[in-house]
Amino acid sequence: MSIASRALGTVARANLETRFAATLARAAGPAAVRVPPHKVVGLARDINAYGPAGAALSLGLGLCPDRPAIIDEHGSITFAELEARSNALANALRDLGFGGRDALGILARNHRGFYEALFAGARLGARTILLNTDFAGPQLADVAAREGVRFLVHDAEFSAACAAFDAPLGRAISWTDNGESMAGTVGALIASSSPRRPRRPAHRRWGSPRGEGRSPRGRVVLLTSGTTGTPKGAPRDMALSLAIPGGYLSKIPLRAGRTVVLNAPAFHAWGLLSSVLSIGLGNTLVVSRRFDPVATLTAIQRYSADTLITVPILLSRLLDVGPSVLSSYDLSSLRVLGVSGSALPAELATRAMDALGDVVYNLYGSTEVAYATIATPQDLRAAPGTVGRAPYGTTVRLYDADDRPVGPGEQGRIFVGNSIQFEGYTGGGTKAQVDGLMSTGDIGHFDADGRLFVDGRDDDMIISGGENVFPAEIEHQLLEHPAVVEAAVIGLPDPAFGSRLVAYVVTSGPVGVDELKDYVRSNLARYKVPREIRFLETMPRNPAGKIVKRDLPK
Repeated sequence: MSIASRALGTVARANLETRFAATLARAAGPAAVRVPPHKVVGLARDINAYGPAGAALSLGLGLCPDRPAIIDEHGSITFAELEARSNALANALRDLGFGGRDALGILARNHRGFYEALFAGARLGARTILLNTDFAGPQLADVAAREGVRFLVHDAEFSAACAAFDAPLGRAISWTDNGESMAGTVGALIASSSPRRPRRPAHRRWGSPRGEGRSPRGRVVLLTSGTTGTPKGAPRDMALSLAIPGGYLSKIPLRAGRTVVLNAPAFHAWGLLSSVLSIGLGNTLVVSRRFDPVATLTAIQRYSADTLITVPILLSRLLDVGPSVLSSYDLSSLRVLGVSGSALPAELATRAMDALGDVVYNLYGSTEVAYATIATPQDLRAAPGTVGRAPYGTTVRLYDADDRPVGPGEQGRIFVGNSIQFEGYTGGGTKAQVDGLMSTGDIGHFDADGRLFVDGRDDDMIISGGENVFPAEIEHQLLEHPAVVEAAVIGLPDPAFGSRLVAYVVTSGPVGVDELKDYVRSNLARYKVPREIRFLETMPRNPAGKIVKRDLPK
């Protein structure tokens, strides 16, 4: 690349960062103006030391130190308390021998202990591994060993699973139902150490004493959903960029000093991104360890919540309480309902907006590419099945099987380009790339107005009777039937057709197999009609709400 090209690239990146900064300032609003100059300097220092994610707590602290940062089943803690507790935990871990770029494992549900460990890891410059709460002991041990976890923070309920892995520096319990600070808990570590800000994170050069060397910013290692195999580690460097908050806030209008209810697992990308952004804006984050629709409605009303962050299956269960229950709560404060983590069916998007107002925002992305597109309420009213358009700083293109671009209305493989993609799997390998853009693994198309639609997974394609079929199209059609609540379609081996289409459905009332087949036949091509339809009580899902098709009964 020539010097002129590099200079043009630097200018374009600077312009983009300026736009991101303006978007963040607009979201922070008047509260940002009231931050004293010396705290602004300190925040810039924290961004340099810890990266934007690690500095989110510093930003929230600067905006409103005495405001509740987190409300969970044990009560509330302020931003100042969260800062002090995270610092003390970081100092305690360092006293145990934890060094910069060591791996800190977190296996926890949504509560204050998760965030104390997360921000402690940022203060240490750690590689923070967010582990899946569905892991059994052997899988936990395999993943933790592969990622080199040195210290493990976990909820008491996962003690048996965690016993399968011997963390070199030990482990501590982040949540007990009684909330006591007893030996072997994160609370005990915090009580034993200083709440002063730990020194800037550093890791050792080869042969140098501990604490010397250059100062790295921490990394967060997210795990892929594992719906098609063993979860892979997808690290993301916390680079000096405002791309993560800037792109998100350019489409989803979070605002400072309000209340956000989180109904998505914080160890997955969607829950993590939304909750850390909320904390960075000085919002009060209301979390719970398990989802309950009535508790969610109560929290929205009690705290006059501005925002609800959730996943499609939990949104569906929230709406399933029925109109009479919904209308008994004052939900008028709700201004943003952010949904991601799995596909948002068109019917559910429309039903949610009819019940709660035009407040639904649908984010599409993956652990590897971060976010790709975001659909606004206007997009979802105009085209309910869309995942929207790309936000600032993100490029989305479609390519055919020969890596040639496809036009509007044509189906192609979805590729995404931005500055916040992962760095390749920790076990080796990465996603396919074309023209500098990374594959999401999905197939989709653009409509005439530039809105993206996801038609299915590239590797989910089923060849039945010589025809290419994407299960998502059939699933969406089944979900349009008023009696179908959940649907999944797979291909099973068939000597005559190669694969036969089998649909699994969860229904809300009596409906027959022939009626559902006729419904699909009346809307789709004949070869897309499932040859079998099986009824289930529940679908096998992971914590993010995605259906795990390999666990469907065969």
